[in-house]
Amino acid sequence: MPDNDLRVQPLLDRLETCLREEMTRRGFSDPAMIGIHTGGAWIAERLHARLGLKEPLGLLNISFYRDDFSHTGIHPQVKPSILPFRVEGRNILLIDDVFYTGRTVRAALNEIFDYGRPAQVLLGVLIERDGRQIPIRPDCLGRTITLSADQRITLTGPSPLELRIHSVSSPS
Repeated sequence: MPDNDLRVQPLLDRLETCLREEMTRRGFSDPAMIGIHTGGAWIAERLHARLGLKEPLGLLNISFYRDDFSHTGIHPQVKPSILPFRVEGRNILLIDDVFYTGRTVRAALNEIFDYGRPAQVLLGVLIERDGRQIPIRPDCLGRTITLSADQRITLTGPSPLELRIHSVSSPS
């Protein structure tokens, strides 16, 4: 896929295929899906329907679990997490839009474990970019991309879903 091809649909197709294969390989039965607010929830909504999952979709807002909370503060419109199913002993599909440092996923896992101990967690992301800082990586992804230190990739939506690469100013 060319570096400038950031069409969401082919990435969703690839992510869905990988999730199906990995669920089969790992023996997932009756999985529950959780999307990480905001972009991960948008991706999870589409995948939840495509995979035909029975349980309602769970939504996770990890704002209070972030390790940079003291630096960034809290967004004034924080919404609570909604996990409308039992987590204990369940196979969980955790979905996010962009995997970068791994810190968002670490925070999501911390919150999930506050609800109970899942049997397995399968991590699916639309985009994995370079810059991992902790030893967590996605099980399934739509695509890997390399960006410079001053670039970020953002999913906008919810309709239409579009990926955009933009520059950020470097700290002085």
